[in-house]
Amino acid sequence: MKTKKIPLRKCLGCSEGKAKRELIRIVKNKEGDIFVDLTGKANGRGAYICRNTECLEKAMKSKRLNKALEVEIPDKVYDDLLKEIQ
Repeated sequence: MKTKKIPLRKCLGCSEGKAKRELIRIVKNKEGDIFVDLTGKANGRGAYICRNTECLEKAMKSKRLNKALEVEIPDKVYDDLLKEIQ
């Protein structure tokens, strides 16, 4: 029997590899829009973060999200992430 491979992604906060479904995806599309992608299927460059506030705070402090998406992240995106985590 063949087992299905689970895609792993690295959290920007804790740097742990976790199943894609356990993480929240933030996307930058071709137009430069940055948003939280709850479906995990939106087109564009994606970055992932765990569903806890500690990881979000670490990623905000070290500006890892800015580096991963190669752009300055607006506060609205962080607010949306915080709402989704809580």
